[in-house]
Amino acid sequence: MNRPDQKDRRLAARIKSALIEVAFIVFLFYSNLLMGEFTWTNGQGKTLAFALRDIFTLTNFLIAILAAVIGHGVFHYLRKKL
Repeated sequence: MNRPDQKDRRLAARIKSALIEVAFIVFLFYSNLLMGEFTWTNGQGKTLAFALRDIFTLTNFLIAILAAVIGHGVFHYLRKKL
């Protein structure tokens, strides 16, 4: 058996799993922002395009990535402990 190849595959699988978890947390963050945008301000003439333009900012993206990485770390830690 070729052990380095097997080790590379396991590492690639772990990286893919982490990326999927981070992407899912980012998705939840943005969906929550979008829902909040419509329930909080719900002004006349508010469109989906306006709401999307309002929530997709660099600041929100950085918060989403930071929260997702922290969330992934917490879930990874809990998965190992439990």
